[in-house]
Order: sequence, then C-alpha cells, then structure tokens
Amino acid sequence: MTTLRQALEQAHRREWTAVLAATVRLTRDLDLAEECVQDAYAAALEEWGRGGVPAKPGAWLTTVARHNALDALRRARTLRSKLRLLVEPVPAEQAGTGQVVADDRLRLVLLCCHPALTREAQVALTLRLACGVATADIAAAFLVPEPTMAARITRAKKKIAAARIPFRLPPREELPARLDAALTVVHLLFTTGHTARAGPALTRADLATRALDLARLLHALLPAEREVAGLLALLLANHARRATRTDADGRLLPLEDQDRSAWDAHDIAEADELVVRALRGGRPGRFGLQGAIATLHAAAPTYADTDWPQILVVYDALLAVWPSPVVALNRAVAVAMVRGAEAALAEVAELERDGRLAAYRYLPAVKADLLRRLDRRDEAALAYRRALDLGGTEPERAFLTGRLTELGHAETGRRA
Repeated sequence: MTTLRQALEQAHRREWTAVLAATVRLTRDLDLAEECVQDAYAAALEEWGRGGVPAKPGAWLTTVARHNALDALRRARTLRSKLRLLVEPVPAEQAGTGQVVADDRLRLVLLCCHPALTREAQVALTLRLACGVATADIAAAFLVPEPTMAARITRAKKKIAAARIPFRLPPREELPARLDAALTVVHLLFTTGHTARAGPALTRADLATRALDLARLLHALLPAEREVAGLLALLLANHARRATRTDADGRLLPLEDQDRSAWDAHDIAEADELVVRALRGGRPGRFGLQGAIATLHAAAPTYADTDWPQILVVYDALLAVWPSPVVALNRAVAVAMVRGAEAALAEVAELERDGRLAAYRYLPAVKADLLRRLDRRDEAALAYRRALDLGGTEPERAFLTGRLTELGHAETGRRA
C-alpha cells in the first residue's frame, strides 16, 4: 500500500513540472510560482494525511498552487490585470488532445531558455524549474560545486523577472535562438535519468521519460530540424537498452554482457530513421552525431559485430564540433577497441593532465578498465578505488567492487 510520503514523492517526480508550468501561466513570475507550488506540496502533506490521497494528485496540486498564486496577486493588488488569465481558452488545435499540460511544459522550457541569459544559466534554470532536477544533480552535470550552481540559478530567475519575459511559445522566427539550449536541457535531463548521480537504482525512469516526452514535443513542433531528430534518435537508442543494464543481483552490466534480444527493436528502428534525417543535407551537429553513435551500438547484432572503426570516425567528427572532455573520454573507449588499450590510455592520461574531469567518476573507471586489459592489476585496482571514492549508484559501485575482487583486491565497502 502506498504511504503518504511515497504518494508525495511520486507526485513531486511526476507532477512538479506540470503544476509549476500551470502556475507560471497565471503569475508570470518564476519565484512567486515556485513558492506557491512549494506551499501546495506542503498543504498536501497535511490535507492528504487527513482525507487521503486524491484520485488526481496533479490536478489537486495545480488547483491549490493557483489559489495560492491568486491570494498573492490579490495582496499585491494586481488581480485585475491578471483576471483574464483565469478564463484563458484552450487553443482550438489542442482541444480534446490532452496536450495542454505538455505544451505548458514546453512553454516553460523555452521561457527559461531565453537568449537574454547565458547558455549555462539557460540550461541550469530550465533543468531546475521546468524539469525538477535537484540543484546537486545539475551541479554534477556541469562539474561545479552545488553552491555555485545555486547562485547561477538564482541570478537567472532574477534576470527573467527583471526583463518581464512572457510565458509563451515564442514566434517561430525566435526559436533558433533558444533551440540549442532546449536540446541541451533535454539531453542532460535524459542523461540524469538514464544514469542517476547516486542512490540505490541505476536509473531515474521519471526523468528519462520526461526527457523523451519533451524531445517528441520538440520534434512535433520542429519536424524539419535535423538536430531535434538527432536528439530524439540518441534518446531512443539508449532508452531501448533500459531493461538490460543490470543483472539479477542489481549490478551494472557492461555493454558486451547485455542481452540484445531484450532491447526495444521498435525504439531502435525509429532511432535509425531519425538519424538518417539528422545526417542528411549538410554538416551534422552534435546531437545528430551522438545519435549516430548510439544507433551504431544499438544496431550491432552482437558486441563483436560493433562497427568500432565507424564509431571512431563519428567520434572524431563529434569532437570537432563539440570539443568536450567527456566526448574525448568516450572517444578513448572507441580508440581502445580500434587501436588498442595502450593508445587509449595515453589519451586518458592527457585528460587527467587537463584537469576538467578530476571529479568525474567515469574517468578513473575507464582508466581502470584499460589497465585491467593490459594486466596492470595493481594500477587498475587503484583506479577502481578512485572511481569508488567519487560516488555513483549502487549498481555501478557493485560493478566496480566486483572488478576489484576479480583483480584480487577485495573492496570493503568504502564510500565517497
């Protein structure tokens, strides 16, 4: 039986974005809307404890949050100018489609991705408000301390309030200025859900599903945009493996050990079609190239049949358009498969000297795997321990601990 706390946690995961978007529509003020929604969740703790969880928690929370907002607007003597919003009609093309909430979410994403903000501020603010990602998770994605990220988000909200940026889908001619930031948000949201920062589960299915929903909305809005098609392909190709990424004991399974017969063939086929569109008609962008890499992995009938030389070629192209150290680390894995572990280890050493991935747990994990392949067991064990010290989910930690045991360096459960 679902407890009150579990019901509230589910409502936060599933409904936060929709409730906030509906409240921003009324207030036109991100700070006020966020405060009203937080108060609605606090009220739910008391009301649901007395009367039970409502049949539609999201509708209950939206109603309470909007009432909170109206009270605040009355106190601020601005109700008259906002009254028309109470009867804002549903656009005819949305009537009966069930897409009003989804459109509100997209409006909120595009509002937060306003070009008046810096790119990092756009992405961070959108992840926090429109996607409900915790500040700590956003900071981890940007490889910065949590207080630094919290300050960036606060400054971004103040700038949007000061600029009186409207809560609406921008005109089509304004979309290109916001599109790359919106795609980056959806990508990071999916990444955060596909592999969580920490905790007992490898994934956060709510975030991954939310990212897929937003990617599909963007594709429906902009079907001719190649990068939108590339992003959706990337998400689908990775999401297709979701049921096979851990073993029966909950330990992470590397790609070579996953049961490919259990991968979602429909998602992979759709991803393949989207990648063809993303790569056609000019120089591909970073999402199209990432989608191509993901579909090359997904389309291989066995791990041995993976077209590693082609994947390395695509990584070279990706690094040219997106010179990210994370891309360089992922490329090193392909280098190992094509040119050998020694060549890849030299590239990992270069990334260590660079320093930007010092707190990124996958850097020592990749290094450890390369050293293991070279039978440099003691050095590999040190790298595995470094990866463990940098945290991770329990399935990932179980996998790393298992590798240590295989090397004769049993781990005693130390944590970051």
